[in-house]
Amino acid sequence: MKNHIVLIFTSGVLLACATPNQAQEEGQFERQSRISNCISEGTIRDYRVLDEANLIVTATGRRKYHVVLSRRAIGLKSSWGIGFSSSTGRICSRFSDIVLDQELGPEKIRIRSIVLLNPDEEELLLVRFGLKEAEFEQTPAPAEVQGAEVEELD
Repeated sequence: MKNHIVLIFTSGVLLACATPNQAQEEGQFERQSRISNCISEGTIRDYRVLDEANLIVTATGRRKYHVVLSRRAIGLKSSWGIGFSSSTGRICSRFSDIVLDQELGPEKIRIRSIVLLNPDEEELLLVRFGLKEAEFEQTPAPAEVQGAEVEELD
């Protein structure tokens, strides 16, 4: 009986993790297949704050992840550093927190999602949050081409 309860509980947790959030932003659906819900804590090398609820975390191998927090973290932009809190050594969406060192003590904020980024997606995020200028390719002016001469017939 006890094994059945554990099996049902584990199945429920796995099902909850596999069910996509219905309130996803546009464009998030096609990235759903590339969601990496966990980052190994030992591989984290750097982070960049986009705003009070969004970060880009750099791991070894130049892998970049878009980390979205469950709520705004006041003081995240001005913080000297952040930490990650996990009982398993893996930073996972919905199960791990970031830890901010605040004046009144550490503040934990749950991580809502972690998405592996390709270089183009990283650049789009930086442009979207105003941390980089959009690069527009200028179309070259059409070159003059000498055409064939036309002879008029009577």
